[in-house]
Amino acid sequence: MDHERVLRDVTVRLPTASTVPEACQWTVAALARHTPATATILLRVHDRLRCVAATGAWQVFSHVPATTDGTSTRHRPEPSVVRRVYASGRTAAVPDVAADPDYLPVRPDVTAELCVPVRDPDGHPIGVLDLQWSEPVGLAPWRETAERLADRLGARIAALGGPPAESRSEKLLRHAATFTAAPTDWDLTTAAIAAARDVSALAVAVLVLTGRRGPRLNAPTDTPGELEARIRAELAEAGPVALDRMIDRAHRYGSAYTLGEAGHPPTEEYLPLTRAGARTLVAVPVGTPTAGGVLLVADERLLRPDPTTVNLIELLAGQAWTCRDRLRTLARLREQADSDPLTGLRHTGSFGQRIARATPGRTALLAIDVDGFKDVNDTYGHQAGDRLLVGLARALEGALRQGDELYRTGGDEFVAVIEVSRPEEAVRIAERLTEAARRTGRTISVGVALPRPGETPERTLHRADQALYAVKRHGRDGIHLSAA
Repeated sequence: MDHERVLRDVTVRLPTASTVPEACQWTVAALARHTPATATILLRVHDRLRCVAATGAWQVFSHVPATTDGTSTRHRPEPSVVRRVYASGRTAAVPDVAADPDYLPVRPDVTAELCVPVRDPDGHPIGVLDLQWSEPVGLAPWRETAERLADRLGARIAALGGPPAESRSEKLLRHAATFTAAPTDWDLTTAAIAAARDVSALAVAVLVLTGRRGPRLNAPTDTPGELEARIRAELAEAGPVALDRMIDRAHRYGSAYTLGEAGHPPTEEYLPLTRAGARTLVAVPVGTPTAGGVLLVADERLLRPDPTTVNLIELLAGQAWTCRDRLRTLARLREQADSDPLTGLRHTGSFGQRIARATPGRTALLAIDVDGFKDVNDTYGHQAGDRLLVGLARALEGALRQGDELYRTGGDEFVAVIEVSRPEEAVRIAERLTEAARRTGRTISVGVALPRPGETPERTLHRADQALYAVKRHGRDGIHLSAA
């Protein structure tokens, strides 16, 4: 193999390439004339190494994460030779891919891989040139050739302005993935605001959402700039009626945007924004008219957003709202999983977690049993028994203090977990519970226990139960404090 000829053949057209993708395509196409190896060039675009040109393979990876920064262990991407070379800036020559744990299988017949960094003139990696063979090959001469080619390609890419910018579709995919991974409403709102600003290239994005107490602005996701601060102040001054009209307009007529033309007055709904200094605006409806809002993306520059950009903001807003619904559905399911479906009280799963945090001498457990509950079920039926339990649960909750917790742990069994300074305080709370029960026409028996040093929560609960049984033995409708 005449490697000098390979260099001449590959680099002869590089100076005439007018775009980075064109320079990369010529490089891999020329390499394909001299070697059966598959050739791939990946360049850093935002947070990923994206495939810009490739040849000779049935399938290539569209992108490879450049780093693992901010990625959870569960979803951390697989290591790869490409990532290793980009991160280290050092060539990797792998004569046997089966022996390299970082090899990513693109083809089943690959035996050897050569990956070299593509650098800018300052020596900083901007991507990689990757070659893979499925037949015997001497990697040493190809290593020198590939490194020289990568250096010339890097110089041409730098002359053309550097790696290509992230495309709109790539931005859309990146932001949509961030929405899906958001663990809370706040994280999702922060991601949606960042996406709207990024895709539109406008300075400010604000959400106006409907609510039970009227429309409201989302809290700032970072320190507001001057324009955002003015917009927020004007919208707050305009009041809920004006915000309702803004939301209604967006949902009645759909998305709207300015044309960047001076001298044309805005509609009445958007006057607060112009008073704040906004001269460019994209308004996109979010969710539904009754349970949604409007996304306002603005700038004080006089610009002309194009329809494609507005469409992308609409797509992102829709995706963000779908993810918000998913988060709230999951929150409801978690709440249901932690709650008794009849009374709405917390049940045994969360109770076990709570008593595991009991503080010796301060956390009192009050075991509660409804007196004569079986007779109600046997005489009047289970529906009457259910109504009794619901009414009693509400009465007991009302008798507890702020911060006290009530759990349903069985059919007619409850446990209150309270923080006290003295055992007598726990007894007084138990007395309030018995009085509340009597006002419903029923009586309860209550056993009280405080954790001892070194005692397990289960043992403390057992002592509370034993105290409860002592009340039952002595006629019910009473309280018994377990010995300290």
